[in-house]
Amino acid sequence: MPEIKVVISDPGVKMPKRVKVIAVADSSLAYGEDEKTQKTLPKARISPTLKKILDPQLGVISIRLKKQDGSRVKITAQIVTDDKIPEGEIRLPEGFMREKLGAERALAEVMRAPSFQIALSPEKSSKLYGLRIGDAIDGSIVGLPGYRLIITGGSDKAGAPMIPYISGPVKKYVLLSGPPGFHPTEDGLRRRKFIRGNTVNEDTVQINTVIARRSESG
Repeated sequence: MPEIKVVISDPGVKMPKRVKVIAVADSSLAYGEDEKTQKTLPKARISPTLKKILDPQLGVISIRLKKQDGSRVKITAQIVTDDKIPEGEIRLPEGFMREKLGAERALAEVMRAPSFQIALSPEKSSKLYGLRIGDAIDGSIVGLPGYRLIITGGSDKAGAPMIPYISGPVKKYVLLSGPPGFHPTEDGLRRRKFIRGNTVNEDTVQINTVIARRSESG
């Protein structure tokens, strides 16, 4: 039974504030197999002041770090507020810093995450089977209790996109004139493409979702 990756988009992020900070390694923050395989977001410690500036309503931030050779490394993390952290710093897992940067300190830029991805276990993935584009998911399945996620699309293991107007978990060729599944380079262009229906099934490897709103219980 395959795992499904859930991409979560935050529609509240339009022009996110970007803040330059110093990233410092923190040995108390976990960076094990779950964090590396995106089953769990790694944690980042930030100051209450920085949290107020970034306003990450889902508690998730994107961090872009600069390596010593000038190249960049990106990570998405769930915040932990700590009033002992200086405003101009963030703390990231020591294991991540050593593995990806080979250093314990680095220049970084942080912002509220416009989107991020969580990989579900096979057991959790199976709970999504039968859901369709437009259906709602309880956000607790991806660590966002109190939120609702609306399925907007997805794809199978061959990369075939889910099409909202094709019912069921079917797979077939259809003539497309636009997205999803085809982006024409000129007006009137159409193409026969292999697609999936609008229903999540055992062949689905990714679904795209958008945060709708907090549920009444959240």
